Amino acid sequence: MPASQTRLQADVAFLTSIHPARNCHNLTSLNKAADYIKGAFEKLDCAIAEQQFKADGRLYRNIIASFGPPEAERIVLGAHYDVCGDQPGADDNASAVAGLLETARLLHQNKPKLSLRIDFVAYPNEEPPYFATDYMGSAVHANSLKKAGAKVRAMICYEMIGYFSDAPNSQSFPNEALARMYPSTGNFIVVVGKTGQEAITERVQRLMQPHAKIDVQRINLPESMGLAGLSDHRNYWRCGYQAVMINDTSFLRNPNYHQKTDTIDTLDFPRMAEVVNGVYGAMLGI
Repeated sequence: MPASQTRLQADVAFLTSIHPARNCHNLTSLNKAADYIKGAFEKLDCAIAEQQFKADGRLYRNIIASFGPPEAERIVLGAHYDVCGDQPGADDNASAVAGLLETARLLHQNKPKLSLRIDFVAYPNEEPPYFATDYMGSAVHANSLKKAGAKVRAMICYEMIGYFSDAPNSQSFPNEALARMYPSTGNFIVVVGKTGQEAITERVQRLMQPHAKIDVQRINLPESMGLAGLSDHRNYWRCGYQAVMINDTSFLRNPNYHQKTDTIDTLDFPRMAEVVNGVYGAMLGI
């Protein structure tokens, strides 16, 4: 059973309707998002947990849904549910949360035999002012895995998976060298990894492509370049785990990045569903 465009759209519609914006300062709104995610997980055949932590005296929540053998080596799929400032955050990052929920639903519906544990984790505090600090929800989660000695085969981070364009030259790049290597039309999805983890990036791309009716590209960049680590997967790198980001290239394509124009009507749900189909296939094959 493939990903449902209708469910993806419903998830994004709810998250982008929350007012005031679901940023780290608006805890009531942030908790509405967390409760929605938890409620979606509660409809599935999985174990659910909350990981609570404090930042600047405020209480935040990672929401976790686990499938498969509890003590087995695990795969982590993650996405952040907060937004930057006062904006609806349809692509950044409601699209990724919707992708996370839909991947979990596919696992519930298709019921494949699992030899690995699969954890779906929704995080707060990816955006400023907590980005690149230990108060990111993903940092709290990754550090807890390292402390527990958990074996993690791979972490896959959903980050902006909903904006595509068929217009010529709709894809920009940080430099000419990359522009020569990749398509100039922004209708592909990319698996992003860091230098030294080329094998996992290539494997995820190779496993995604047969399941996704969308072009799947891959890239590995040095951590020092900055672009490679612009989401929650960065914290799993810090803990010694292999991790990749699934991204529509963010501000290199989407003019609505961190703007009030990042609205649901700008998203391409058919292609978003294909991204989810690809990640679901990759997750089961890693």
